[in-house]
Amino acid sequence: MRWLLLLMPLAIALEHFAPQRALLIFIVAGLGIVPLASLMAQATGSLAVRLGPGVGGLLNATFGNAAELIIALAALREGLHGMVKASIAGTIIGNILFVLGVAMVLGGVRHGEQRYDGRAARVQATMLTLAVIALIMPAAYGAIVPDAQPQLDPISAWIAVALLLVYVANVAYTLMASRAIRARKPGVTDETAADLHHAHQAPQWSPRKAVIVLAAVSLGIIWLSEILVGAVEPASEELGLSDAFTGVFVLAVIGGAAEQATAIVAARQNRMDLAMSIALGASVQLALLVAPLLVLLSYVIGPHPMGLVFGPGLVLTILFSVLITGQIASDGRTDWLRGVQLLAVYLILAAVFFYVPDVSGAK
Repeated sequence: MRWLLLLMPLAIALEHFAPQRALLIFIVAGLGIVPLASLMAQATGSLAVRLGPGVGGLLNATFGNAAELIIALAALREGLHGMVKASIAGTIIGNILFVLGVAMVLGGVRHGEQRYDGRAARVQATMLTLAVIALIMPAAYGAIVPDAQPQLDPISAWIAVALLLVYVANVAYTLMASRAIRARKPGVTDETAADLHHAHQAPQWSPRKAVIVLAAVSLGIIWLSEILVGAVEPASEELGLSDAFTGVFVLAVIGGAAEQATAIVAARQNRMDLAMSIALGASVQLALLVAPLLVLLSYVIGPHPMGLVFGPGLVLTILFSVLITGQIASDGRTDWLRGVQLLAVYLILAAVFFYVPDVSGAK
């Protein structure tokens, strides 16, 4: 994957010398982000192992969706609110349908029935259900109340604050629970951070190298995200794709490719606990941290504030995805058939978004 780093200077050169080649620029910039996101995950994993369970877990949570956040901020600055919302929804459903589906199929074919912590999965599913409720309320208010637009922005801001508070409470609860376990069992170490690092199959870096790499790849992702967002609309038009399809099924895959690959590799290594933690945890972080942050930051970035009003198509898409994932992943067991079921839902949604371009309702 490292050879894809060569695409970064190529994308910069294309933007300057061939700006009319929007589709080529979009493809090159998108592929160039993938190895940078992988390096960011590797650097974060190295630091997490060094810093211990508490700070390490918080660091993994903070940088877990950094690539998606950077891409969304670039789109937010351009006023592409519909595409930002579509990419948020797409990353959530991509993690819980596509990534979990592929992980269950590959892990199930190789190892048969796999087991994981069903209680932890139910907690994550509950968090996602809370996020769905938060998305439904503004959309329902806007549909029921005439001329509700002036009230929707402050409503969205308050909901964003509430979601952030829940996320902070979730992180605090996780850290306290981890500390309590270590107090009872002094030999317990930060297995999650170590597992993440092992799943990347990479050598452990020194803290200094990890920080330098983290800073460098963050700047690289910011630069490529600006190029990607600048080319996304003309590239979508050239391909005949709607903004909704591009956001849900293209940008979402680009931003989360490295983390998604880690979850799939973990399942093949018969570490379904880690695969579930990555896929569901990333979706929770996106819904409770990234989305609210984008709403609040839109007051200082971009032409006008972005509300938390998702169109009915996006809300229903997330709702159905959360419902079937909660149903399948509630008993602590997975097999390849359940993975096929998740992938079938993902394929159905992709077909609907492709043939009905305005299904998202995102504006």
